[in-house]
Amino acid sequence: GKHRIVIPCLGHFKEEYEKVSKLYMNNKIRTTKYTLLNFLPRNLFEQFHRVANLYFLFLVVLNWVPLVEAFQKEITMLPLVAVLTIIAVKDGLEDYSRYKMDKQINNLVTKVYSR
Repeated sequence: GKHRIVIPCLGHFKEEYEKVSKLYMNNKIRTTKYTLLNFLPRNLFEQFHRVANLYFLFLVVLNWVPLVEAFQKEITMLPLVAVLTIIAVKDGLEDYSRYKMDKQINNLVTKVYSR
């Protein structure tokens, strides 16, 4: 299989490194944007930074005002919900593929050489 090779050159700093290294996080690679808990709010936050999505949201909110109502309320929501759902599924699949790649890289056998 493939291996990563890490060669530390600690020398006389080894004792200091062992004391300080306990304060830092591990060195796992994480390139994903989302977790299961923050996927929906973070994805919606990113999607509503697009002007087109804000425009459709404005139309949906405007259609809930009885004086301005042009269509049925549910019909004006369909384009926005469809676009948000499609983009969320695409983002979720891309993030899942990043997660699998991170997991594969983090599980590589690593050889550490020490003098």
